[in-house]
Amino acid sequence: MSATPREEGLSEDELRGLELVRETGGIHQSNFWKELDVSSRKGSRIVDSLSEKDLIEREKTVFEGHNTYYLTPAAQDLDFSLLMAGDQLSPFVGDEEIDAHSDAFSQWVMNLAYEE
Repeated sequence: MSATPREEGLSEDELRGLELVRETGGIHQSNFWKELDVSSRKGSRIVDSLSEKDLIEREKTVFEGHNTYYLTPAAQDLDFSLLMAGDQLSPFVGDEEIDAHSDAFSQWVMNLAYEE
């Protein structure tokens, strides 16, 4: 996966920290620096940098009786237009199985073709 513009220029430790938060889906800051094998001070600087760049979010919490932050990946800018064909949402969105011979699927493909 290539780096986004917000990720360019991150240090190796910042990239490792970002990857850790993304892989775990969320981690307490008190465990974050331990997992990265850095000092708590360095871990805090990494968190500050990632947070300032809007790559992670942090929420105050209490964990194992201590005040800390819970770190989660920041929502990325998503382009939902890629799911659209005209004003129709892709039939691939949802849990149901797609019938490639259905009228809804055929209509969506036709709308997609006419956009080009």
